[in-house]
Amino acid sequence: MTNAELNDLKKRYVANGAASPATQFADRAENALIWDADGNRIIDFAGGIGVLNIGHRHPKVVEAVKAQLDKVMHTCQTVMPYEGYVKVAEQLSKVTPVRGHAKVMLANSGAEALENAVKVARAATGKNNVICFDGGYHGRTFMTMAMNGKVAPYAADFGSMPGNVFRAPYPVPYHGVSEDEALRGLKMALKTDANPRDTAAIVLEPVLGEGGFYPAPASFLKAIREICDEHGMLMIIDEVQSGFGRTGKMFAIEHSGVEPDIITMAKSMADGMPISAVVGTDVHMDASGANSLGGTYTGSPVSCAAVLAVLDVFKEENILEKSQALGEKLGKRFEKWQQQFDCVDNGRHMGAMAAIDLVSDKAKHTPNADLAAALCKRAREKGLILLSCGLYGNTIRFLMPVTIEDEVLEEGLAIVEESLKELVGQPATA
Repeated sequence: MTNAELNDLKKRYVANGAASPATQFADRAENALIWDADGNRIIDFAGGIGVLNIGHRHPKVVEAVKAQLDKVMHTCQTVMPYEGYVKVAEQLSKVTPVRGHAKVMLANSGAEALENAVKVARAATGKNNVICFDGGYHGRTFMTMAMNGKVAPYAADFGSMPGNVFRAPYPVPYHGVSEDEALRGLKMALKTDANPRDTAAIVLEPVLGEGGFYPAPASFLKAIREICDEHGMLMIIDEVQSGFGRTGKMFAIEHSGVEPDIITMAKSMADGMPISAVVGTDVHMDASGANSLGGTYTGSPVSCAAVLAVLDVFKEENILEKSQALGEKLGKRFEKWQQQFDCVDNGRHMGAMAAIDLVSDKAKHTPNADLAAALCKRAREKGLILLSCGLYGNTIRFLMPVTIEDEVLEEGLAIVEESLKELVGQPATA
């Protein structure tokens, strides 16, 4: 079918809240390229929102998935377990930097992982409250919508959210929130709203994802670890977007040296297959009763095969080193753009988790969300998928596969630069 025919079906049958605004439909893909239903070639700087760190259809993952399809597709692992689930649990327990001996539960999505992490924390501590942060994003289920630090579009239309969720400032000095102010806000929340004796966990992203790709300082993460230890609360780190090599390490928390109690992960752990995980210290993970964690499709055999293949690819193809190298390339290009354009500011990257901010006034850091939206639209017209994000909607994030070929990377970056020139005129000379 053509793009036009598929768009007609979308308008007629897909719920508005779930329908993509894009008018091109993916037909096939390879590494950092997608071809649409009309045969148009598109460069992918989104990676399915951080899902494809090793590229579309990595051959080793495809091979593993096909092989698993010839054996077992589903049994429900709580009814009839299978090798893939326990092997994934073994491998994740070895690579995930939580305190002590790690145990694992598998789920289907990032939101489901966060939901279960909260369940584990409540069971392990006997407490109910959860503290999250401004700008954080944890999912679209009711509990995770309550945990998000951004209302629209995720929770604006859905009524009351679950209680026992409190919020603290996230340190983003660029937007006027220093690390000291963030810690003061967290300590104040513990005094005014979330009494530590009733608080099970502090949950945060080590690098804000949807909130704008701002990394938390290592000292801030260490302070949270100390606060959790002082009050008998668990430290839960959400690595759904930042994990599996995006930042140049397997998990972003490793840059700080901090060991949390629980880490959640999803997205790039299976190169496009749906799976997520909660990995935590054994004493906490074993706190709830038999059959208290799980679900019909959790830890699908096919997805488990993909995870094991992804882990092999990381070892065999030096993915972490490639992430670091890609981040350096992006950082240099951002520096160039900041000199060229009055509208480009605050280029930053941790490994290949990279972003720029678009502004109308650099001195005041005034966000320009309209320009960010226009840039993404213009880039798409030129054959490049680009995503914006951030509390103010003015951050452009770069989530191309770490395995992207140099020539494709340069082609995509050239489209960004060309689009900026068209939107704002000739580059600034200052």
